[in-house]
Amino acid sequence: MSLSSPATDFSPVTALSPLDGRYAGKLAALRPFMSEYGYMQRRVQVELAWFEHLSDAGFPEFPELSTEARAHLRSIVAQFSPADADAIKAIERTTNHDVKAVEYWIRGNAAMGVKGAFDGWPELQKAGEFVHFACTSEDINNTSHALQLKAGRDAVLLPGLDAIIARLRDLAHQYAAVPMLSRTHGQTASPTTVGKELANVVVRLQGARERIATVRLLGKMNGAVGNYNAHLSAWPDVDWEAFARRVVETPEYTPGQDPAAPVGLGLTFQPYSIQIEPHDYMAELFDAVARSNTILIDLARDIWGYISLGYFKQKLKAGEIGSSTMPHKVNPIDFENAEGNLGLANAVLRHLSEKLPISRWQRDLTDSTVLRNMGVALGYAVLAHQSLMTGLNKLELNEEALADDLNAAWEVLAEPIQTVMRRYGVPGAYEKLKEVTRGKSVTPEALHALIRSLDIPQPDKDRLLAMTPASYVGDAVALARRV
Repeated sequence: MSLSSPATDFSPVTALSPLDGRYAGKLAALRPFMSEYGYMQRRVQVELAWFEHLSDAGFPEFPELSTEARAHLRSIVAQFSPADADAIKAIERTTNHDVKAVEYWIRGNAAMGVKGAFDGWPELQKAGEFVHFACTSEDINNTSHALQLKAGRDAVLLPGLDAIIARLRDLAHQYAAVPMLSRTHGQTASPTTVGKELANVVVRLQGARERIATVRLLGKMNGAVGNYNAHLSAWPDVDWEAFARRVVETPEYTPGQDPAAPVGLGLTFQPYSIQIEPHDYMAELFDAVARSNTILIDLARDIWGYISLGYFKQKLKAGEIGSSTMPHKVNPIDFENAEGNLGLANAVLRHLSEKLPISRWQRDLTDSTVLRNMGVALGYAVLAHQSLMTGLNKLELNEEALADDLNAAWEVLAEPIQTVMRRYGVPGAYEKLKEVTRGKSVTPEALHALIRSLDIPQPDKDRLLAMTPASYVGDAVALARRV
């Protein structure tokens, strides 16, 4: 039997990627920055920043723009809509060149019958030839990608990571003094506290977050092969490198700013490049994000295990079903979804970081199609952050299960007993405790009998006799509260 073809109209159920299908609603905050629309808007922003700086360069052929014209340039960027992006795509169907389509959308093209964003502004139309002046497409693209990453990182990715860190910190403080049996190699080991184990993750994530946040986002605007060839052919006496640096590093426009004040891109200037910006900073950023994702995978797996052990219960939600056949189940699906999506994110991020810094000679085009998947990589990470937050907010500690585990693991006190024995020079301390405890079910009575037989000072005997698996947590409480 043949199956009918799905509807050709795009909808969440016909989307090829679950990011724009099943999970579309969860990624609404990222889409304006990392989508094709977001890319188009940044291209317009870059073109107009370059155009405006040219008007301030003192060229007699391009007089300084009026305050009104500058305000219009700001509005073109601020009011850029998906319909505008569609209009650029329509022009591209003729030009077969995406950046040229952006240029024509801005200044218009009478031969193509295209009215541009400068339409109705004679001052801007007169200077229309200075749109994209001396630029190669990659001057626009590389800076647009950097602006996309800047917005996606600062407005969506880092706030999501910050929320996880804050939640884990709260839990670390809340459960700082709740003892828990450690399980090194999956075996019973020296006790810790629930809060201390969560504090470990907080510290790791804080470091990973800092590495993501401090990556400098670079931009180059130096022409076809990085030497300002075209620029110098027009005005050979201009310091074009200093000019390009001003465009790249002058801060972006902020709402309410004086329209007459210069605006740029707010990036870090890249002085050396081939036709493309080398993308090393992108590799650094994507590796940093992947590192944070790896830490979160570790967290998701550990929490999954603690739920399996019964250390955590999960708050129930009315109407939810854990299994189609087993009504009792409350599955740790949020942590499982997070783990899966973090793995997908890292697969794409690592390809990006390995591929992007490599380009044949002065450039090839293999980076172009790959770069369009930056939003895919970040999208899966953002989706995972949301799943983790949902899961963390559903956790309820089962202190009874934690206490039962500890009470059944008196063998963990072999460590402090033999350590005190070694302090006082009792020969064969480790071996004696190994013989008594290894692979055996150890009772408090057996350990207490051993302690009483030791030739050590009475205060130390009393301290060991008072010790329980739940009290043997070292500095865990203080460490958890300090984080």
